[in-house]
Amino acid sequence: MTTWTLEDADKIAASHKYTFYKPPRDIIAQIKPGEIVKLIFCFESDDPEAPRAERMWVLVDEIDADGRFVGRLNNQPRWIKGLKLNDRVSFDASNIINTEHDDNNNLIERYLKRCYATNRILKDGEKVGYLYRESPDSENDSGWRFTANDESDAYMNEPGNCCYVSVGLVLSCDDSFIHLLDSPADSSFIRDIRSQEFVQLENE
Repeated sequence: MTTWTLEDADKIAASHKYTFYKPPRDIIAQIKPGEIVKLIFCFESDDPEAPRAERMWVLVDEIDADGRFVGRLNNQPRWIKGLKLNDRVSFDASNIINTEHDDNNNLIERYLKRCYATNRILKDGEKVGYLYRESPDSENDSGWRFTANDESDAYMNEPGNCCYVSVGLVLSCDDSFIHLLDSPADSSFIRDIRSQEFVQLENE
């Protein structure tokens, strides 16, 4: 009996386009037998430490005229029972999350650098109301800082109310400011309440 199912990665990518990489169809069209691709194998477990899925590579053996793939598992599963190295796996383009042809020219890599954002945006669903860019703290830091612009001083002074996350995660909550992200350090913008447009502020 099959103890796992393959994730429909197209659905995840559609909902999380800034944080979940899914190869476009033109990349998938380049796959040939003998290459490896990565899939998400979902499963259920009574073990509280088990994840909901394992990401594993599959060696492609065949591609039929309808674009359906057949291959063999190229990893030994850690958690999934009833699945082992070299087991036959059938799948289609919607299941593929990585190929040998992937490059860094995608939204996830573009917005992978980190930023600070408040939980008013990340958890409460508020739009970005104020954003400013500092000189980055490190190579992985974008320098961007985002608030809803309604946080009190007491709120901002509470460490748990601000998180260090990827810029892509903030864009997943609200991407109305995406056109501003190439602005240099010392730039700052505030959302006009009436027009909902961002207005650039003088250097603060």
